[in-house]
Formats: sequence, structure tokens, C-alpha cells
Amino acid sequence: MTEWLPITEEALRKRIAQGEARMTPPQLRMWNAIRIVPQKWTQSPYGFDGGGFWVVGLIGQTVLWYNDIEEGFNRSQYSTLGTIDDYWCNQDELEVTIDFLMTALEKGPDLVLLRKPKPKRVPKGSRRR
Repeated sequence: MTEWLPITEEALRKRIAQGEARMTPPQLRMWNAIRIVPQKWTQSPYGFDGGGFWVVGLIGQTVLWYNDIEEGFNRSQYSTLGTIDDYWCNQDELEVTIDFLMTALEKGPDLVLLRKPKPKRVPKGSRRR
């Protein structure tokens, strides 16, 4: 079995260029509006081994990032710049992720808003027995 290694920035840029080549004109306009210079952001706990995941785009509180464990682009929410809130393991190409984003903007909220609910804290003494 081959040991996993995080994707290099050079290899990521090649994946991005391949996705751009397949984009429709509207997708390319969207991509050009939200893209950023790739930068590593943290994500707990899955991002630790590779030094974080490459973030490639931002819009509102949504981050577009490349999951090099699963080899695909994803969208997640973020609360703090530099930290991806939710882990997703999509294996989508960049143009597919952009298309999902465009659909969400046109039609309203989508799966990126699904989040694992935080457990509710029950005060001591109020539990039923």
C-alpha cells in the first residue's frame, strides 16, 4: 500500500487549470469572482496530517477547498478565517463544485448548510432516571 502524501501546490494548480478548461462561461465567471491564491487552512481532525487543506475560493461564509485525502473539491462553512468548520469527502472536480455553488446561490440553501448538531448540555440534576 502506498503511503499518503498531501498534494503539492504545483499539482493543485494543475487540477485547477484542468477544471477551468472544462468550465462553461458562467462557471468561469463565478470562479474568477471567488478564487483566491491557494492557501492552507486547518480542519480538525482530518487536516492535521497534511498540514491543512488547500483553500481555493471564498464567498460569504463558504470556503471552497481541495480534499487531498479523497482527491476532490468541497465546500464548507467557516467561522474563522484559516479554519474549515466542516469536513466533507466529496470527490468532485472543480467545475462540479462551482456548479453546485451557482445552484445554491440561485435557488437557496443547500447541503453546505447541513451541520452536525452540537450535543445539548443537560444541567446536572435535571436528567430523568
